[in-house]
Amino acid sequence: MKAIKKIVLFILVAIQIAGCTSYKSQYVAFRPPEAYSNMQQSGGISIGGASFANSDLASEAFGFDILATGLLPVQLVIENKSGRQLQIVTDQTFLIDKYGGYWQVVPNNVAINRVEGSTQLAALGRGAGKGALMGAAGGALLGAAVGIVTGQNVGNAVGKGAVIGGVGGAAVGTASTATSTDRQVAILNDIRSKGLEGKAIPTEFLSNGFLFFPAEAKTTSGIRIQIRELEGGQVHNLQLNL
Repeated sequence: MKAIKKIVLFILVAIQIAGCTSYKSQYVAFRPPEAYSNMQQSGGISIGGASFANSDLASEAFGFDILATGLLPVQLVIENKSGRQLQIVTDQTFLIDKYGGYWQVVPNNVAINRVEGSTQLAALGRGAGKGALMGAAGGALLGAAVGIVTGQNVGNAVGKGAVIGGVGGAAVGTASTATSTDRQVAILNDIRSKGLEGKAIPTEFLSNGFLFFPAEAKTTSGIRIQIRELEGGQVHNLQLNL
């Protein structure tokens, strides 16, 4: 019986590892501003960009379906030859939908809360409950096999296997929840690193990153951007088609 328990736990671990989805930060390619058909210029600033309103593109860029978390990303590429440090004024930057509606930037803390809420729900689905169910199923199958090989009553062997598998699966599922927490932290850090909110753009820099808007917008036709020079406070207002 001890040998069977060991075999069951080994199979459960293998099943759980196979079922877990890991998260890997995605690097998103970009082009210089002049390569975008929507490029705009002002005072030595060149800016171009693209929206990620398509679920497949957004998932490829972020490694998960970010639109499903309530965020619509817009990638911006800024080349700064103004001679001054720049910063995007996010409370005066708006996404424009195809109906002419304006949508404000989702602040980083709110964006992270949206993603966090979503990943927590997903993590619960990968916790002990799922592990127990997977373990019970795997244990039942193994129990049937053991019953056939040893000549035991197959029905009894199946029941014993399911019980053992369920207990082992719950234990493995709990460990999986810790892995899910690591995954969640990695996603949140990725959102922070890719966001442009609050970041200074030094002179002679080619900078790229994302602004996040409410996915409730659903469509994009343009973005109105305000950029401020940190020395002197001069502002530049630009509008890009998307």
